Amino acid sequence: MLAFCRAAMLRRSRSGKTRHVAWSETRQDADVMAAADREEWDSQSVTQIGELDSDMDQLVGTGAGSEVVVLPFAALGKRESFSICEPQEELNPSLWAADDKEEDQVFDWVWDERCKSSGASLSCNDRKVSFHSDYSCGTAAIRGNRELSEGQHYWEVKMTSPVYGTDMMVGVGTSEVNLDKFKFSFGSLLGHDEDSWGLSYTGLFQHKGDKVKFSPRFGQGSVIGVHLDTWHGTLTFYKNRHCIGVAATRLQSKKFYPMVCSTAAKSSMKVVCACFAPTSLQYLCCARLRQMLPSCPDVVDALQLPPGLRTVLQSQLDWVFALSSSPDPSEDDDCMQTSVPSSPSACAEPAPQDRPAACHCPPTPPSSDYDSCCSDPEDYQCKRCRWT
Repeated sequence: MLAFCRAAMLRRSRSGKTRHVAWSETRQDADVMAAADREEWDSQSVTQIGELDSDMDQLVGTGAGSEVVVLPFAALGKRESFSICEPQEELNPSLWAADDKEEDQVFDWVWDERCKSSGASLSCNDRKVSFHSDYSCGTAAIRGNRELSEGQHYWEVKMTSPVYGTDMMVGVGTSEVNLDKFKFSFGSLLGHDEDSWGLSYTGLFQHKGDKVKFSPRFGQGSVIGVHLDTWHGTLTFYKNRHCIGVAATRLQSKKFYPMVCSTAAKSSMKVVCACFAPTSLQYLCCARLRQMLPSCPDVVDALQLPPGLRTVLQSQLDWVFALSSSPDPSEDDDCMQTSVPSSPSACAEPAPQDRPAACHCPPTPPSSDYDSCCSDPEDYQCKRCRWT
């Protein structure tokens, strides 16, 4: 009996070892298969990632001659879509970089949050205005927060977005201008009435609803300067600090606000300069020096003035010396004259000896240039041409 029990225990022990060995071998086989599956999966993943990278390279065009495709903004109903219909110009890098000096400047005024259309929003310390953030269904406008009355006022507006659409304008207007007049229609707001004057990006100047060809077109990156001389009553426009022409005269005894408007979706403009100077003998002398030395890049240094006077002039009247009375060399030098609806005898008398025969636009023109010839400010032809 004892022998029988020992034999049974021996068989049971051998059977357990056999099962343990078989289980161990099965587990080892499973581990080997799992490792093989992981290697195969990693290899397939690397291959797929490589193919995906190759496809992406083709999509973004990393090779030479690649192009970026811009999907157009889908316009719904009567809305102006965000699209560029023509090449946009950029500001000449050789010009005085206003953006680099913005933080050091003192702005005489900024845009007014309380006097704007619902389609306008402000940023950059109320110096940048954006129009129609989603889509456009009309004309949005805004004015400055300070009334421009007496003295010399000069400001610059930079086109910080593509310039397109029915109209984008820079100009001035009185407090009587209704900024919401074209809220639900596309129109040229500035200059549609007798209380505003506006220059369109198309080159048309408008006042009392009448449009005349005044300047070349301007686009993204252009800096449009506006000089309001309340002493002589003139409104002069500049493009990239080169004179375009005198747009309006006989503006004495009026109070204006700087204004801009736009019908284009996702458009924006930014004030990069807003200066003021009283009409003093100091200003008149600086303006005359700028006329006498039109091609001098630095009038103050050329005159070898005392350091104290040089510092004062550069800090207070630097914008006068930065302007150029000559047209932009990149533009056509032909005079932008148009026919003036006046009598044949209007402005027919010869010009004085101290007055150039060609049209000019100094920062502060003598009053005789505007009073001796024409009785009607609309008859003054010099406002429609540029000095060559």
